Formats: sequence, structure tokens, C-alpha cells
Amino acid sequence: MGKGDRKTTKGKRYISSYGKARPQAAAKRATGAAPAPVAKKTATKSVAKAPRKSVAKKAAAK
Repeated sequence: MGKGDRKTTKGKRYISSYGKARPQAAAKRATGAAPAPVAKKTATKSVAKAPRKSVAKKAAAK
């Protein structure tokens, strides 16, 4: 049971992986109720885009 053991927390830290021995969502579950989601602010001013430049086709010389 040490650094090379994939089933222990110490082994998970050594090989930089996650699993049952090293859960990520444990802190979120322990807090109880989830906080309310924050609404994003919408842009009040619209930004006008510059018109695209059209490329003129070259006529083939005959």
C-alpha cells in the first residue's frame, strides 16, 4: 500500500488520476443545498460588423 498502488489515495496522487479513492465532487455533496445559478448579463448595445469585401474575379486573357 504505497505510491504504486492504484487503489489508494496516495497511489492516485502519485499517478495523477482520480477515482473512488480520490473523489472530486465530495466537497459539493457535503455542503447540502446547491446555490442558485447566477443569470448572465445580456449585452444592451449591439455591435455592427463591417461589410465584407468582395473579391473581383480576374478575366482570363484570350
